[in-house]
Amino acid sequence: MGSDRFVADLQKTEALIQVQSPVGNNLLPETATTDQKEAHKYKLFVSTWNVGGVAPSDDLNLEGWLDTDNNPCDIYVLGFQETVPLSAGNVLGSENNKIAMKWNTLIRAALNKTRKTWKKSHESSKVGEKQKVYPVKDGDSKTVLVPQDFKCIISKQMVGIFITVWVRGDLRRFVRHPSVSCVGCGIMGCLGNKGSVSIRFRLHETSFCFVCSHLASGGKTGDEVHRNSDAADILARTSFPRGPSLDLPRKILDHDRVIWFGDLNYRISMPAATTRSLVEKSEWDILLENDQLRAELSEGRVFEGWHEGPINFAPTYKYYPDSDNYYGCAQPKKGEKRRAPAWCDRILWNGKGLKQKEYSRGESRLSDHRPVRAVFNVEVEESSRNSNPLQSFFLSDRLDRIVDHFELFSGKQFLTEGIPSFQN
Repeated sequence: MGSDRFVADLQKTEALIQVQSPVGNNLLPETATTDQKEAHKYKLFVSTWNVGGVAPSDDLNLEGWLDTDNNPCDIYVLGFQETVPLSAGNVLGSENNKIAMKWNTLIRAALNKTRKTWKKSHESSKVGEKQKVYPVKDGDSKTVLVPQDFKCIISKQMVGIFITVWVRGDLRRFVRHPSVSCVGCGIMGCLGNKGSVSIRFRLHETSFCFVCSHLASGGKTGDEVHRNSDAADILARTSFPRGPSLDLPRKILDHDRVIWFGDLNYRISMPAATTRSLVEKSEWDILLENDQLRAELSEGRVFEGWHEGPINFAPTYKYYPDSDNYYGCAQPKKGEKRRAPAWCDRILWNGKGLKQKEYSRGESRLSDHRPVRAVFNVEVEESSRNSNPLQSFFLSDRLDRIVDHFELFSGKQFLTEGIPSFQN
């Protein structure tokens, strides 16, 4: 279900052909090639948000959700569910990416807003750096306004599921082999009203896979089995291309760092009235003892070997729109379903080299869900090679990036200026 069509910001095309020729150099000096691994650490922000089919306003400010001032990160992976209403027309008809593009515009504005940083007064500024200085009382520091440069390396929509990945501009050249895989688990077991959009890429020599999913809904006892089935289906059916060197991982769990997030739809296995009463008292521990996802995890029926951080925040579903009140807590309207609160929106991870530093929720009232976000410290390996110029070119990522770009540009058209659309 869904094509492998995606959107990304690319470096200017001139950069693709400005490769220094090795002609005239000593191509074959007698130097041994060494291959060493260097470790880098980056901050990774991951968030999921079911926006309930509500289109964002033009002036929606995402800075609070992304927490760019207090906790800036190097990589942002954002997943949405129900970016469009899950009507028959949207599920069966042609894909409308206007709303997804609007979200990307708002994300770009939030991430690339000039940010204040503190700097010692004796430190010199880089040539051409745009900044503004404000003196402080001790006279030893100043506030510098530093422009940000985040690039979208890949975005993909399937019906209402949308995932978009952003990296610092200086990291963009180290990102290779971006690819997508879509799995529909909805109507008839294949349509995209439920399912997943997965994205993979390699940063330096470490492979990443991000799975944004919307699993089966339903608050009745036994509905968790359908969610388990969706998760197993996504694991089995998600597949990525091998890449030009035929050495890239194909399946989700083959990647070095894997994060699964979305509206997983697991509920709390307690009577609705009891759940509401405990929510009002903020009795999270009792509620979590009856959380379906935790129960299924502990019994090994789903996500075996996966991890989730401690939950210290209120259930994220289901709210009245533009309200802090859960459905059913007030006098329900005629015919209104009394859905009990639940932690439907979750972030899980698998693999080494990931350390979760934050797991929290946002407080936007845009939809009936609250967004959930996590911040990770992630280790990334880089291969350091010392060789002659010709070997260096063919063994380094420079050739891979050129191959990637020519593959992406092959026979494609531009959706907007500087944001091309691709079809694998």
